[in-house]
Amino acid sequence: MIRRLYLLAIASLTMVLLVMTAGSIVRMSGAGMGCPDWPKCFGYYIPPTDVETLTWREGKSFKKGQMILHEERFLVAQFDLTSGERFNPENWEVYTRHDYTHFDPLHTWIEYINRLIGALTGIPVLLFFLLSIAYVRKDALVTLLGFLGVFFLGFSAWLGKLVVDGNLVPHSITYHMFSALALVAIYAYLIGRLQVYTLSFRSKRDSNITRLAWVCMALLLLQIFLGTFVREEVDIIARQGSLERSMWIESLSWIFKVHRSFSILVLGGIGLLAYWIIRMRGVSAWPRILLALVILEILAGMALAYLNMPAIVQPIHLIFAAFTFAVLVYVTVQYYRKTSSDVTS
Repeated sequence: MIRRLYLLAIASLTMVLLVMTAGSIVRMSGAGMGCPDWPKCFGYYIPPTDVETLTWREGKSFKKGQMILHEERFLVAQFDLTSGERFNPENWEVYTRHDYTHFDPLHTWIEYINRLIGALTGIPVLLFFLLSIAYVRKDALVTLLGFLGVFFLGFSAWLGKLVVDGNLVPHSITYHMFSALALVAIYAYLIGRLQVYTLSFRSKRDSNITRLAWVCMALLLLQIFLGTFVREEVDIIARQGSLERSMWIESLSWIFKVHRSFSILVLGGIGLLAYWIIRMRGVSAWPRILLALVILEILAGMALAYLNMPAIVQPIHLIFAAFTFAVLVYVTVQYYRKTSSDVTS
């Protein structure tokens, strides 16, 4: 039982990190509105690959809810129909959730793949919860977290719908990000809790590491939160299109300067945490991995700041932040739990 739950927790975390990676690529490529509706894409389960699919013509059949791009507007079929000799506006309704009126097949499929990965993430998440119900008497917290995983995945999907319906409303994007981080925290914690791992050093030092780990987690979350505001400002500047990319950094508000300087605190805290763990445990891979990830995240941030915001670096910066958070949660659990005697196979 414990082995299956452990593997499902790993699979769930892997899929959540993968969907965050896919989402960051969507943002980098500007494909966030590649599918203007949700959960379908232009009213189709499998999105179109050519604008011809979205073009009205005589004798063409449409299902209710499918969309066409007509006179620079998206229209939605009111019911199943076959078009006649002339376009009949009474058969169609203007799509009014937003005024996005562009079709790019590449953007459409990037966004569709992102949604597909998100849907596939539900498989290990749901299986974990269902299997954890039988484990509730041994460890009710595992079952509770399994339920919260299902809840936050559904909540994240709902926020994704709001992002699409609101044409990438900035604050909904931030909420979407943090709902994904909640999933990262849940499954990183579960992996640490379910893993058979015994620690033998003194409880006083355990508690010091735990406190510092919680401080580092708070600093990292605040840094990510500031980063989402910087990203929103960058999106606004990019949409205006009045400045060259090399001028974007200079146009950012004081939040960018705080975000940039705050990285020193994050690096210092995680560096101290890694040093404490290595000093007490000797050879230990995870604190070194954690420190390497936060350094790579900062280097990616420096590349964004000093190399004119290269688009490819934007998802890399986010990915390193998400992986750093996952490893930090895992390390915190490992050094909070002094023994694994309460975990049985």
